[in-house]
Amino acid sequence: MTRAHRSGARSRWAAAAAVTALGAGTVRARRRLAALPVLDPAPAQDAPRPPLPGWHLVTAPGVTVDAATLRAAADHAVREGLRVVDLVPARLDAESTLGLLRLLDPVAHRTDRCAPGHGAGHALLVSDDVHRRAGLDTEPAPSAPADLFRLVRTLKEYAPDATGWALAPGLAVPPADPARHAEELRARGLPPALLSTAQLAGLALLVKCLVSAPRWGAAATALYWLQPALVLGPVRGPRPAGLARATATRPLRAAATALRTLATPAAEKPDPAGEAARRAAYSRELAGGTDRFFEPRRPDCPWCSTPGPAVRVRTTDLLQGKPGRFTLEECRHCGHIFQNPRLTPEGLDFYYRDFYEGLGGDGTALVLGRMSGTYRDRAELLRPFTTPRAWLDVGTAAAHFCNAARAVWPDTRFDGLDMGEGVHAAARRGWIDTGHQGQFPELADRLTGRYDTVSMHHYLEHTRDPLAELDAAVKVLAPGGHLLIELPDPESRAGRLLGRYWLPWFQPQHQHLMPVGNLKQALAARGFTLLAEEHGAAHQPNGDFLGAAVLAANSLVPDPQAPWATVPDTPARRAARSTVQALAVPCFAAAFALDALRTAVARASDGGNAYRLLARKELG
Repeated sequence: MTRAHRSGARSRWAAAAAVTALGAGTVRARRRLAALPVLDPAPAQDAPRPPLPGWHLVTAPGVTVDAATLRAAADHAVREGLRVVDLVPARLDAESTLGLLRLLDPVAHRTDRCAPGHGAGHALLVSDDVHRRAGLDTEPAPSAPADLFRLVRTLKEYAPDATGWALAPGLAVPPADPARHAEELRARGLPPALLSTAQLAGLALLVKCLVSAPRWGAAATALYWLQPALVLGPVRGPRPAGLARATATRPLRAAATALRTLATPAAEKPDPAGEAARRAAYSRELAGGTDRFFEPRRPDCPWCSTPGPAVRVRTTDLLQGKPGRFTLEECRHCGHIFQNPRLTPEGLDFYYRDFYEGLGGDGTALVLGRMSGTYRDRAELLRPFTTPRAWLDVGTAAAHFCNAARAVWPDTRFDGLDMGEGVHAAARRGWIDTGHQGQFPELADRLTGRYDTVSMHHYLEHTRDPLAELDAAVKVLAPGGHLLIELPDPESRAGRLLGRYWLPWFQPQHQHLMPVGNLKQALAARGFTLLAEEHGAAHQPNGDFLGAAVLAANSLVPDPQAPWATVPDTPARRAARSTVQALAVPCFAAAFALDALRTAVARASDGGNAYRLLARKELG
């Protein structure tokens, strides 16, 4: 086969894939649109004047809602048991409607307690209690649609299973402002430059397919061009403004919007003074180097005391890019893998800072919020053995697991324990009943016997002494109580294949990685009986190839704007980072596909990158 024939075959395959993806996206958008309830306002003369008792209407500037629509929205909320309703304008422009439908599944997001809140960015009806608990009584009114995008994300957290969406024919909104597109993407938690680059790459692919594989290329181009009309054509409810014009000019408008978004300057830091103070604090800490963050190297295994461990991985901080080098060593006898030299408590504070809270809090919350299926699987594991009444989740972070587990065990009391302030925020949101802040071994004495279930999900590997954590669990559990543990599996083949880019090495945060046999022996020695063991079911879907691609791209050009960056923050360095991230998009897509295959194999073979154990503390 000649080079031209090979190129043509690749183009046909690419065009066929584009047709498949666009077709699936069109069908999905139609299904989601059909799932949006449409408000049916009563005659205006019968409607009460706003504000409605017990409700607050929050709108973007220039948005008006008639009284009948407001009453219909409140009636809908009461009927459906909602505490927050995002009102979607029936006359919303076509591209904004399609963008919303790409992010929002009204049915799945209503029942998924951890799903992020997405909305149209125009009007929200909020119950008194949620408005008060979210602290909106003292907040200024929104000044732009972007504020509504941020607000609905927050409100979904305070009403995780009581947030809904409805098409509102009586909602009048101003035209979309293309100049605000980048700002609105950021408000949704999306990267403007990366998405715009991907959009331009998709348009370029369609042009290439038209030239190299005209038949398939024409089909893909036509499907893309006509998608607004195919999705938003004659259906009940929406009447997008300028649908015909939006359909006819879609490729040109899409290219113009992407180019305008790429040309939009990066958002200014919301708190310049705080950013400067943060940078100065990191500079002071790094002035003396990073050696003081490490303890002396130990010569033996912390699990079995066998001398002479071997180096398994040497790496840098591929997650945040903070200075320092880290080594994981492996015991030649028991296979335990541990950080050596180990970080001091001061070092742990330095490397954890701005990851789960602060600068990195939003990104971490986004990742944790996409694991609802995993959370439900963990909670369901107890069903054949017990009905939990009082559950303590150790290392709960922001309590995403507890929030999701309430859907499985609605009558269970869930408490959370963690070092960070997130436990108190989780209690305010209602995701946990009580938040305990501190070290588990230090709090165990005052929690003795108070729980019939304790969980540690991807927690033990972060601790300085895993055996002391297990001893604390023995104290806290009542006789006959259950201990649920999930950990990365250091025996996973992916760890050897991907080397230092295997995400579960997670340096410098992971201190210990325990083979499953070691952990089972430690549990048995503490009077636990093993009830269930899962490997494939505990596999983390995007923890191998996609994780490796993200770490590799991040390590090539670390963020020069990070307050701990040791290189000058210049336009050239920022441009280089943006270029690498954009060029990595095809790699991310390929890695995502590989991970999907890897997940299917892991689930079928019961061998993944993590494992899960359920054990019972025996009586007496």
